Amino acid sequence: MIYLKDGFAQRSVFSYSPRWVGLVCLFILASCSLPKKTSVSKPVGIAALAQTAIFDKPEFKPAHTGIQIFDLQEKKVVYSYQDDKYFIPASNTKIFTCYAALKHLPDSIIALEYLQDEDEYTVRFTGDPTFLHPDFKNQRAYDFLLKNATAITFINPKWKAQPFGSGWAWNDYEGDYAPERSAMPIYGNLVAFSKRGNTIKITPKAFKDSLTIFSDISDGKFDITRDWKTNQFEVTKSNQRFVNTSIPFTHEKEWSALSIPLLEDTLNRVLHVASSLDKERSDWKKLYSQPTDSLLSMMMHRSDNFFAEQTLLMSGYQMHGWLDDTRTIDTLLKSDLAAIPDRPRWVDGSGLSRYNMMTPRSIVWVLNQIQQTAGWDRVKTIFASGNEGTLAGLYKNYNGKIFAKTGTLGNTVALSGYLFTKSGKQLIFSVMVNAHQTSAGNIRKAIEQLITGVIDAL
Repeated sequence: MIYLKDGFAQRSVFSYSPRWVGLVCLFILASCSLPKKTSVSKPVGIAALAQTAIFDKPEFKPAHTGIQIFDLQEKKVVYSYQDDKYFIPASNTKIFTCYAALKHLPDSIIALEYLQDEDEYTVRFTGDPTFLHPDFKNQRAYDFLLKNATAITFINPKWKAQPFGSGWAWNDYEGDYAPERSAMPIYGNLVAFSKRGNTIKITPKAFKDSLTIFSDISDGKFDITRDWKTNQFEVTKSNQRFVNTSIPFTHEKEWSALSIPLLEDTLNRVLHVASSLDKERSDWKKLYSQPTDSLLSMMMHRSDNFFAEQTLLMSGYQMHGWLDDTRTIDTLLKSDLAAIPDRPRWVDGSGLSRYNMMTPRSIVWVLNQIQQTAGWDRVKTIFASGNEGTLAGLYKNYNGKIFAKTGTLGNTVALSGYLFTKSGKQLIFSVMVNAHQTSAGNIRKAIEQLITGVIDAL
């Protein structure tokens, strides 16, 4: 550094001290670049529970997770994580179907409609899945048909659906969890097989000539399969011991080609079928079968896909007069579900399809609508509680504290419903996990840790 003193140029001593210059530069740089100490807040409350139960676990690292927890009394969201993202809901789709039923089905299921002209009857089926179903002992429709069989003419039902839902896996056709949908369900649209000594019992017995046995069954090690396109069943050798099984039958042609012969075999009567009436009439009478809530409870407790599909069809029948799932869903989205936070992609009643896409906050919204529509006394009988139904083995000490619907497909787990906290708060929640790479059991246990933690903490 040079400066003037007494008219002469002088050099500052500082300019000749590299060490000093270096120290000054370091000081300046340090004062500019040293990070300021900041405190990182740790998650508290439900966020801390979610962190421990869900997000800290390696099983959730590759997964896509969404959560919403809603305080029903305070009408506010108390925790959310990606609740506006879309997920495959699996059987949480049944929550939407349940809402449709609670809004549109009467207190009892309509088994069939009929016209009476003196001693003659015209009968039209309306999709009731409980008809001759082994879980329903009281069969008013069957009794009615048995009494009047010789005077009945059956006409085509108002059917505009397909046997399989959009996006169902084709190779599920033999699974007892995926019977075909139909206008006239009978025996749950299943053929039941059981071993009795060295013989195989078949129900309904009309299928007894459809079974071919290719192996010795005396050792009990065999399997029964069905041809993809027909109702031909085969017994083949297996390394596993046979257990009683049920396989869906297929409606190979129009509804009357199979349903009516099955009914004739059961009634031991020849039945008459016509395509339609000369003109539509408005004086149809309704014959009721089972209490609606008994069907909904089974549907939700054991996640019954067949009941769900038929329930959606029957709900639509009450809305617009057709057994038509596509039209029913479209109508619901434009009416009862018009205010839903995120419009879902909804394609079937059961959730068997991976085309379904829904958000956690929309499921919470529908659960809220269900309670407002039906009231808590009905809701708590329809949804499974701790250690019940599909919650068996889970929430064992929380019966009466949680009422929920599970959902499971490959790499997909969901749980949504209602819970009551230790302090008496009622919360509605939805937890959805897609694309996990572990067992469904691991994911369920983690969700259980979160939900029971919320119940105990609040």
